[in-house]
Amino acid sequence: MTQANYMDERNRLIAAPSPRWMHSPKWIRVFLGGQTVAESRQAHLLRDGGPPVYYFPEGDVRMDLLTASDHTRNAPTRGDASYWNVASGEQTAENGAWTYAEPVAGSEFLKGFVAFDWNKMDAWFEEREEVFVHARDPFKRIDTVKSASHVQVVVNGETVADTQESVLLLEPGHPFRYYLPKADVRMEFLRPSETISRCAYKGEARYYSIEVGGKVATDVAWSYTYPTPESTKVTAMVCFFNERVDEIYVNGEALPKPVTGWS
Repeated sequence: MTQANYMDERNRLIAAPSPRWMHSPKWIRVFLGGQTVAESRQAHLLRDGGPPVYYFPEGDVRMDLLTASDHTRNAPTRGDASYWNVASGEQTAENGAWTYAEPVAGSEFLKGFVAFDWNKMDAWFEEREEVFVHARDPFKRIDTVKSASHVQVVVNGETVADTQESVLLLEPGHPFRYYLPKADVRMEFLRPSETISRCAYKGEARYYSIEVGGKVATDVAWSYTYPTPESTKVTAMVCFFNERVDEIYVNGEALPKPVTGWS
């Protein structure tokens, strides 16, 4: 029997596999300019490596609000996408939607469906809950657990955090992350940054740079002041990029350095 591993070759938690195309049991609505531009209980989710994307049957889309654009884009595994401008109320989302009139072999299921650019729409709802950033993958969950490990963070040769009260957060497609209580972080070294990121599963994160020994390390830590309900255990805690600090030690052993876009 072959032993499976939690981590991939880049030290990230392995993400959920197929199915690639699946019907969503949720009532999905998209709004622009004060109007519903798509509403369906037959939407499908394409899980194709990046953030999942909702596709709506054309019959559940306000096609009268869509005007064909000159823009096209080719995807080898899908075919040529034709783009549409979406005009609703006083707003126009240029190239805000796309379709595949003739998808390539293996992606025929895309024909007759319309997808929307998430960020060009005003709001998205799954049932009665507004969702942010991108569609949420039903096969992906945030797993948080209070850790018994001794965690230390070293930056520019200085121990800037030392705790036995961390929370371990596991998120598919990402490295393991340890969140530390501020009481065990030397906050005098941290400088609030203007950087903000948003996660569909965790909420809005605000970042810190660290100044130690006259050197500044930019955006090496972050915190969620108001996380989503599934991530409440990390509320107001501080997490450090293992790939941007000297070392993070767990029970005296240095964590492997992951390879991410933050490296």
